[in-house]
Amino acid sequence: MKTLMVTYLPRGERSYTKKLADAFLEGIKNQPIESLDLLKDIPGFFMETSLEAYIQRNYMGQKLDAVHQKAIATMDRMTAQFKGADIVVLATPMHNFSLPGCVKTYFDSILLKSETWDIQDGKFIGLMTGKKALILLASGGIYEGPMASWEHAVSLARVEFQLMGFSDIRAVTASGMNAGKRQPEEIVAEAQEKVRAITREWYK
Repeated sequence: MKTLMVTYLPRGERSYTKKLADAFLEGIKNQPIESLDLLKDIPGFFMETSLEAYIQRNYMGQKLDAVHQKAIATMDRMTAQFKGADIVVLATPMHNFSLPGCVKTYFDSILLKSETWDIQDGKFIGLMTGKKALILLASGGIYEGPMASWEHAVSLARVEFQLMGFSDIRAVTASGMNAGKRQPEEIVAEAQEKVRAITREWYK
């Protein structure tokens, strides 16, 4: 069983999300894991040439020239890495009510038609069935009740994984880190225990 952990943790050791990721790593102990740090390995953006390459190859079935192959090479590499995992763990904070731009760009990079999803009879089908995803996320606010409509981070990540056909999608959040209602340490500790419970279930 192969695990891929994708992280975007710009606050480093001060990151509350990192504390959830650390709990996951502690929970799986000596299980093999591959890591992708989006701070160091920047995903490819859809610019003019890369978008042309994607449409020509994945929608029109055309062979790419060297220029277009190079333009989409980073996307292809990250997609191959992503497809090779049985479990994908995404650790990211919330930025302005949604996923940070770099994380959204990563999803754009690996959500490639005929690679992780496709269309049959006018319907979307996921090509990543049987796989599991875990979203780890910390946020300064609490997006429940009247504030639920402001939450577009976990909900967006879920939709992305659902499109690709993941069979088991979980999320553990540490919410309200700046709300002042509870101590951050208490919130993180509760979230960490939820993470450990998932590792005990998935890595029996």
